[in-house]
Amino acid sequence: MTAKVVYERRGAGEPLVLLHGIGHHWQAWLPVLDRLAEVHDVIAIDLPGFGLSPMPADGLPQDMAKTVEGVAAFIAELGLDRPHVAGNSLGGAIALELAGAGLVSSATALSPAGFWTPAELRWAIGTLTAHRWGTRLPQPIMRAMFRYGAFRALCFGMFVARASGITAEVALSDALALRNGPAFHAVARAGRSYLYRGSPTVPVTVAWGTRDMILLYRQAARARVALPEARHIDLPGCGHVPMSDDPDLVASVILATTGADSARK
Repeated sequence: MTAKVVYERRGAGEPLVLLHGIGHHWQAWLPVLDRLAEVHDVIAIDLPGFGLSPMPADGLPQDMAKTVEGVAAFIAELGLDRPHVAGNSLGGAIALELAGAGLVSSATALSPAGFWTPAELRWAIGTLTAHRWGTRLPQPIMRAMFRYGAFRALCFGMFVARASGITAEVALSDALALRNGPAFHAVARAGRSYLYRGSPTVPVTVAWGTRDMILLYRQAARARVALPEARHIDLPGCGHVPMSDDPDLVASVILATTGADSARK
């Protein structure tokens, strides 16, 4: 990962790096970004090949270990020393791997990848790929159709439990991010061989939406077995991207992990 990585930075305090999921962009964190920035120096990044971050000149990392190295290099480029990190889906897995490597002060993983069965992984990749095909409609047509809440619910109901809360502007932005991310297929292929096997030595929280339709909620039980020392939280009524469903709850979970909630009291 290089300095070409696009990111949004807000707030002040201990640094907190935010990592989105496959096919998404840093704007996934907008519902919680300002809340977190009240107490943290927040850096929300577009992973290489997603959002506005270009593909690396030498290609994407071929496995999770190299991906973690790239994220760690970017953190170092910003001059950050063991920041806190939070991630969703793919970003959640990267957050856990960073925690296992001792490169961060804490990690919050929201529906992290890597606790699936082969059938569950096929379901997740197949569902994401099908939705990506759906974004091939011409942009003016998508813009017009996203004006209708029922259509937004149809398109995003697999990602969030409360799609009615997604505005037409956000829906179009997220659809274009899913369509235009050149790293999508390469990351999906690399994910087929990934299972989480780490052992973090820093505070870790794993939080799972009880209505997650991509990385199904039952995977949370495997995370509890694999990470017995972590704090495990259910996010009631939330889908795969819980930041959109319950921003207050997600922000409080992250701040409890970083310790910022107690510092504010």
